[in-house]
Amino acid sequence: MKRLILTSASGADLAKSKLAEIVVLFCFRFTWGPLPSPKYLSAYFGAESETLKPGDHWSDWGTKWPPAFKDLRNLPFADFCERYDEIELWFDPGPEDQLQLICLLDYLSSYPKLLQKLKLRLLSYDLFEVRDKVSKRGASHIHTVDVQARELNTARMAWQAYCAPTPEACVDLVHCDLSALLMLRPALLDLLAELPSPSTGLGATEMRFLELLARGFANTNALFHLRSQRRTYVFGEFELGSLLEGLALGPRPAVAGLGDELCTIDHTNLMARHEVYLRSRLSLTEFGKAVLAHQEDFSRHNPIDRWWGGTRLTNDRLWRFGHALTKP
Repeated sequence: MKRLILTSASGADLAKSKLAEIVVLFCFRFTWGPLPSPKYLSAYFGAESETLKPGDHWSDWGTKWPPAFKDLRNLPFADFCERYDEIELWFDPGPEDQLQLICLLDYLSSYPKLLQKLKLRLLSYDLFEVRDKVSKRGASHIHTVDVQARELNTARMAWQAYCAPTPEACVDLVHCDLSALLMLRPALLDLLAELPSPSTGLGATEMRFLELLARGFANTNALFHLRSQRRTYVFGEFELGSLLEGLALGPRPAVAGLGDELCTIDHTNLMARHEVYLRSRLSLTEFGKAVLAHQEDFSRHNPIDRWWGGTRLTNDRLWRFGHALTKP
């Protein structure tokens, strides 16, 4: 039986597991910046073209392509999938992976011939841990479910809600039956928590930064990597850095001590930016203490311009979420 594994970048080690003939990764970042357009996704999943930039075609992210696969890499993604008897989906419970899963299932729902081949692995832990667990126990301990119409419909509904120009549909969605995709509801709740708070104008991760600084954590390494202390799981290191810069380098900073030179270092110069992060010693400003105490609204004194799914958040279009969604 020929098996194909589809997974996120976190599952790259699955290529070493010998569980499938080939492992294809999906490396989108749906939690930061504008979402890719339908036209872009169509080209991404379509046939290879010389007009596409490196990284803009699904085959650019296959792991360990054997020479025999040279021509197969030019195929549209659905045609490539058809040559397999079984297609396993390995995505962990985190928000980024769950977004990639629903995007992929939304795409695959247009190809009914593939439906009988799709299997979803229900992972209760991060994919970074999968290599050791699979090597010790095999994959049989990871429960597998057949992907049927119910799973596809749930994924399609959730992806369309996340891509909408306001977060209203996602808020409505968490009150719907999402049991077809067991990890989806917690991921959506984590994502909604990153919308600006009604009282502070900051999302969950930004508020946790302030809380950690108030407790004496002064290094960016702690803010970025102590996930058990931060207890938010939506953003990667690059996005965490951007959030911290927003808190520290605006007109009225909530955080002091982050190097001002970050304003002039190119965002693609990751090494130079990383060096600034490492030598920074952070603390709360008086304004930051007031924001942490819910006595000040950060967004009333600093520019806001970022994306949440298909929603662009700006100062004059600031959707807020607490116990309920607040319109701008």
